[in-house]
Amino acid sequence: MYTRGYMKKILVIAPTPFFADRGTHIRILEEALALEKLGHQVTIATYHIGSEIDSSVETKISVRRIRRLLFWYKKLEAGPDWQKIFLDLMLIRKVFNIARTEKPDIIHAHLHEGVLIGWIVKSCLFWRKMKLVSDFHGSLTKEMVSHSYLQAGMLKKIFSLIEKIIDNLGDAAITSSDENTQEIIDFRKDKNVVTVLDGANQDHHKNLPSKENLKREFEFPSGKIIVTYAGAMVMNKGITYLLEAIPLVLAKNKDIFFVIAGFPVEGVSQFVAENNLASDVRVVSPLSYFEMPKILLASDIGVDPKDSSIRQASGKILQYMAAGLPVACFDRHNNRTYLGQGGEFSKQACAQGLAQAILSLAASQDKMREKGEINKVRIKDFSWEISAKKIEAIYNQ
Repeated sequence: MYTRGYMKKILVIAPTPFFADRGTHIRILEEALALEKLGHQVTIATYHIGSEIDSSVETKISVRRIRRLLFWYKKLEAGPDWQKIFLDLMLIRKVFNIARTEKPDIIHAHLHEGVLIGWIVKSCLFWRKMKLVSDFHGSLTKEMVSHSYLQAGMLKKIFSLIEKIIDNLGDAAITSSDENTQEIIDFRKDKNVVTVLDGANQDHHKNLPSKENLKREFEFPSGKIIVTYAGAMVMNKGITYLLEAIPLVLAKNKDIFFVIAGFPVEGVSQFVAENNLASDVRVVSPLSYFEMPKILLASDIGVDPKDSSIRQASGKILQYMAAGLPVACFDRHNNRTYLGQGGEFSKQACAQGLAQAILSLAASQDKMREKGEINKVRIKDFSWEISAKKIEAIYNQ
């Protein structure tokens, strides 16, 4: 049962170039903002690069960055990089100094690297009796494999062992999907794992122009159904499924226009050029998280091609729902939890299945409208306030 506790000092560890316009960062930001609204004092320790959040939102959250010793490191997109080892070593020092001087009640560590850093600092300052909450966003090893950073063999086995060790760290663990929760419960000794689903900030969708006015603003082709993907354009987000589905969709329905928004853009732009799709596909990059509601409200269908291989949730689905869009996606437990009857699901995780889901929605204005309305109602059950209260209840335990 949810009960309010006293205000806590929370030190958030974000081993990433916070803030960048992608899902991991959105979860870190919105959780922190929602916890701040509940009255907690939040400090975020992160890398030396990334956008400053106070330029986009009203907040007193303090973002503390490591020194710019690796001044040449400017990578914002997701994926492993050996230089992150040095950045994480510097982040250990930053977190240690903050924890030593500011005495947080809770260390809330995101991602496997953040959990390891949090455990090291908590262990070094053991007499402070700080609690460590581990916030896992997916499988470390599976993500590295999906980025082609690990192949089968001894190195993969080593990282898999390290991942299992880290999964056992912390006084409590939370994940962003039931799939990841079940995987961690299987080998976490205390079984103390809770799913805290992503949310949607519905305030971002208020006081915006009408759909037709936004379509004119973005100069989308008149009379066509706008199918939009908004997110990272990398392999483990399923972008290949989407790209391969586009020609299949257009072969059966030329009244569909695709918008692919996010970063990094190189692979998508190359695919569009090589397949002569420039008249049927608009690539938008970069796409600010705070501007994303406008482009979604100008759309008719949202598409999420992520499969379950890396056990990540699909926060972009919630953004589509907040915009009142029907969603074409794969038949995953997490997607069903979000969408219910508001989704058009492909049983198979493949380009052909995704194409059929898109075509099925596009074939019926009534179906699109009905599922969009369902999602507008369902999104009320997935606010960041609900997620923050669930996290606060874990803190209070």
